[in-house]
Amino acid sequence: MKVRLKVWRQKNDRTAGSFEHYDTPDLNPNMSFLEMLDVVNEVLTEKGADPIAFDHDCREGICGTCSLTINGKPHGPHRGVATCQTYMRSFRDGDTITVEPFRADPFPVMRDLIVNRAAFDKIMQSGGFISVRTGAAPDANTIPISKEVADLAMDAAACIGCGACVAACKNASAMLFVSAKASQLNLLPQGKPEKDRRVLAMVQAMDEAGFGNCTNQYECSAVCPKLISEDFIARMNRDYMAATFRQTFGSVPSTVVGG
Repeated sequence: MKVRLKVWRQKNDRTAGSFEHYDTPDLNPNMSFLEMLDVVNEVLTEKGADPIAFDHDCREGICGTCSLTINGKPHGPHRGVATCQTYMRSFRDGDTITVEPFRADPFPVMRDLIVNRAAFDKIMQSGGFISVRTGAAPDANTIPISKEVADLAMDAAACIGCGACVAACKNASAMLFVSAKASQLNLLPQGKPEKDRRVLAMVQAMDEAGFGNCTNQYECSAVCPKLISEDFIARMNRDYMAATFRQTFGSVPSTVVGG
């Protein structure tokens, strides 16, 4: 099969970019989208042209660095998979495929399809950790945790921080990412002592980074490669409200859920 690519090319973060068209050589329908880009780059390199710059690492849907917007949808046409898990058999012979970076002000384009997601790192540095002493792993395993809570924390921890939720949101909101990262710690006993400080700090860092507000349209969860539920946003909102009350008044009214 052969396809035509409409790819965003941008030299660096200080110059304007534009779309350029490339016709691929014959492709194996079973190759991944990133393997297809590798083949196109080999052709460009042989011609003395600059290859298309894109991020990747594990190519197993774990790291999240492969994030691309394909035909207007973060990560491509399928649900619950990352770009690296998208295969060329998902497209038809002769298709024109538009490939561009994630679009959001907090994710400036560095080159071609590569964006700078350092804003996520700053959010994690503000509260995405546990600083209280919990002992070694065997000690942590002696703390009883119900299966329901353990499963919920694991669901939140599945977030790979790719940023698809931000790219899909019309407000460039990072609420799904932040709520998942806060919840994976807040739900567990080891994270409880710093729960209030954590949620307040992470929401503040999110706002300072320039991410927008959530308007509950759930584009975020629809494109998430790990199918993180929007329910975590509601959970974080309750945690944030309770933490704000405790910080201001020292206690939480009985009408505030999650205090």
